Amino acid sequence: MPRATNSPASRKRRKRVIKKAKGFYGNRSRLYRYAKDAIFKAQTWATRDRKNRKRNFRALWITRISAGVRERGLTYSRFIEGLAAAHIELDRKVLSDMAIAAPSAFDEIVAQAKAALEGKHQAAAAA
Repeated sequence: MPRATNSPASRKRRKRVIKKAKGFYGNRSRLYRYAKDAIFKAQTWATRDRKNRKRNFRALWITRISAGVRERGLTYSRFIEGLAAAHIELDRKVLSDMAIAAPSAFDEIVAQAKAALEGKHQAAAAA
């Protein structure tokens, strides 16, 4: 009996891998043997970098908030402490956008945070 190779399914599987490797350099985009390894590695890094993207965006937002707050005479950590004391629950993404797009609204939030910090320190000094 002749050897069955399941040719249609094998070809479909190989074509799927080659299609995923489109845009890779050299043999990695043309030959199944090398494309398979390149795809495996690329998918591994893609999984890791989906986590890292969240980390990078948070760092960017914090940097933007810090720059905006320093112009107004506070540090980032004191600003966040003031927000907590003032019970303002805005996330860093929104605060970052406000610092860039709506500086007047950001000024008001910074003023509220400063006032809450002063009230907190006066209460601590009185106790």
